[in-house]
Amino acid sequence: MTPTEEKWDLEIEPASSLFDLNGRELWQYRDLVALFVRRDVVATYKQTILGPLWFFIQPILTTVTYVIIFGNIAGISTGGIPKILFYLAGITLWNYFQECLMKTSDTFILNQNLFGKVYFPRLAAPVSIVISNLFKFFIQLSLFLAVWLYFLWQPGNEVQPNRMLALFPLYLLLMSGLGFSFGVLISSLTTKYRDLRFLVQFGVQLLMYATPVVYPLEIAPEKYRWLLLLNPITSVVEAFRYSFTGQGYFSWQALGYSSICMVVALLVSVLVFNRVEKTFMDTV
Repeated sequence: MTPTEEKWDLEIEPASSLFDLNGRELWQYRDLVALFVRRDVVATYKQTILGPLWFFIQPILTTVTYVIIFGNIAGISTGGIPKILFYLAGITLWNYFQECLMKTSDTFILNQNLFGKVYFPRLAAPVSIVISNLFKFFIQLSLFLAVWLYFLWQPGNEVQPNRMLALFPLYLLLMSGLGFSFGVLISSLTTKYRDLRFLVQFGVQLLMYATPVVYPLEIAPEKYRWLLLLNPITSVVEAFRYSFTGQGYFSWQALGYSSICMVVALLVSVLVFNRVEKTFMDTV
């Protein structure tokens, strides 16, 4: 039998369609995704003294820093929301997006040895990061909810939650989708252009200041506000605060824009990923 006539029981090849995520195969490897999730959660603070307590310590220290620097020294208004609650709301949602983006953007470089030894759907790694970050997010969300309930029970408080709280799953979906899409796109590009790794952290810091995390959107001059709204994360952070406090900016059009941006970013990242995957191990 000549080589051209050989028949194989299983043949592994890159996706034929540029927009094919092969979700069925990813579902078949769900046990592997679960193992990656466990690895990400356990390895984060392994061999540390305080362990998971760092999930609480980090947002608390960041919030205190923002209250002192931006709230007290700089005197930046929080739009009528108690300073601690204002900053903690932004930090909780922003940290999840940032963790998804930063860790996903390094996935393919950090796992190149594993990718070169055994086959599995490459997206299993970044998907596991998005899922494992939910563990940290919900711990920090519990801290935010505790502070929120404290202010909610105070007599004469201005914290008034509203029915937009029902959109919380949408906020989470948008932040995870944007973080995943941007991270996969950057990770795919860094297989060839390693310089991008040095720009990511700096770019994320700039993006945070272009997002109303340490200031409310309403204090921005009207002529520049549209620039902030071009950032798809702006409307999500503002809507999150508005849902819990009744203060801030909420717009269905802005959330629709953020949703469109997430879908477009996901399609572009999938296209680039499927192009890179075909020659991935030749370039890393």
